[in-house]
Amino acid sequence: MRSRHVLLATLIAALWGFNFVPIKVALDDLSPLLMAALRFTAAALPAVFLVRRPPVAARWFVLVGVPLGVGQFGLLFIGMTMGMPAGLASVVLQVQAVFTALFAGLLLHERLGARQIAGMVVAFCGVALLGVAQAEGGSPVAAFLVCLGGAAAWGLANIAMRRMNQSTRKPVDAFGFMVWMSLVPPIPLFALSLVFEGPGAVPDAARNISLAGLASMAFIAYISTLFCFGVWGWLMRRYAASTVAMYSLLVPPFGLLSAGVLLHEHVDATRLGAAALIIAGVAAGSVRPRSRIRIAPAAPQAAETR
Repeated sequence: MRSRHVLLATLIAALWGFNFVPIKVALDDLSPLLMAALRFTAAALPAVFLVRRPPVAARWFVLVGVPLGVGQFGLLFIGMTMGMPAGLASVVLQVQAVFTALFAGLLLHERLGARQIAGMVVAFCGVALLGVAQAEGGSPVAAFLVCLGGAAAWGLANIAMRRMNQSTRKPVDAFGFMVWMSLVPPIPLFALSLVFEGPGAVPDAARNISLAGLASMAFIAYISTLFCFGVWGWLMRRYAASTVAMYSLLVPPFGLLSAGVLLHEHVDATRLGAAALIIAGVAAGSVRPRSRIRIAPAAPQAAETR
């Protein structure tokens, strides 16, 4: 990758890591399911009127949107409301890579190599250690398990996206798909909010949301979602996916650092060791030996206009 693109990928990882701080701030004003619904509503509107709909069947928007929007973000926001620290939540979500490999083996019958299996074992050892640390430290174990469920839901969404890309003749524009997919989660999320958070959730949010909460929601919807996914998809189209994906491993360090500095979250040696095991396991299971990979130089592409 060119040096400026390395810096750009690092910036996206930093923004995604920092994103857990605005999530925590917004959750002080909003109930979790309502906040997830508003997040995707803001990401979809008015962008769907400006971005061309990707040429994929409508079912793929649902098959990706439900586990990603309702599962990943709905559970993540609930877990953080229950007491999961923002920094550690950024680490736990990275277990999605392990769940993706596991689901690919179970659902797509993809063979798991020795490196992937070893990485999964190491990562799950880190997860177990983090769970024990949560219990011994008095933090809610249920919040940790709910966030882990969000990582599993992200893994299912990745499998759906893989099947979608296999069914199309050319790669799907990641930014356009994210915009149009964002139309799906608000419907079930608003319904779940009405059932579990009550009809008063919306007027309560309108009365209580602060300027910091509004700014946080704007960052989550427009910077973390639209800008970051747009740039990430742009990088994916120009470089090998494995090369770009490695920069996502920078998200947890940035998440822990941001939460420590801005939210004053303390991470003890045990939790830090668990986080290191998770990141190491994900890295080991995601990276193939360089000698087995041949990457053809990317052909220059014309700038896209919308």
